[in-house]
Amino acid sequence: MGGKKRLSLKQMEKLQTRQQGKKEGESTRSITKKTAGIFFPNPKSKKVVDELKKMKVLTPYTVASRLDLRLSTAKHFLKELARQGMIEHVSSGKNLKIYKIAD
Repeated sequence: MGGKKRLSLKQMEKLQTRQQGKKEGESTRSITKKTAGIFFPNPKSKKVVDELKKMKVLTPYTVASRLDLRLSTAKHFLKELARQGMIEHVSSGKNLKIYKIAD
C-alpha cells in the first residue's frame, strides 16, 4: 500500500536539473542579497522641497509613499527635518507623529 509516489513530469525535470547542477558544482539558484541602508533624500533638493510643500500635513506614511522610501527611513527623515527646523511637530499619538512645514 505504501511506498513512494510517482513524481509528475515537472517534478522530474526539476530533479534532473538540480542533479546536473550539483555534478557541475553550481547551484540552480543564485541568491544575491542586497544590503539595506538608510539613504535620506537630500532635504535641500528642489524636488523634495516642492513635494513636501504640496502636502498639508506630513506623516511618515505620506512622506514614504510620495518620496518612495521605507517607512522607517521616512520617520528618521522627518525627525531630521524637525531637528533642522524645516518642519514643525504638530501632534503625536501613540504611534503616529504629525508635522507641518515651518512658516
